[in-house]
Amino acid sequence: MKLRHILLASTCTAALALGGCASNPSRAQVGTGVGAVVGGVAGHAIFGGPVGTIGGAAAGALIGHEIGEDRDQRRYRRR
Repeated sequence: MKLRHILLASTCTAALALGGCASNPSRAQVGTGVGAVVGGVAGHAIFGGPVGTIGGAAAGALIGHEIGEDRDQRRYRRR
């Protein structure tokens, strides 16, 4: 029974992971991910501890998303 649950969980995880790769991410999505990583590293380096890391990641994700969204809108205006 336990093997059956592990197999089912692995199959669902693989299906969701592959479904996320079905299309190219927008610049806003890429900006959110990159901003979260950079912000988390910077927050940990500046403030230290989990609160600094989480706060930095949240701020970085927000800033990265806004920059990426602005670039997405500029790309559509040029067409």
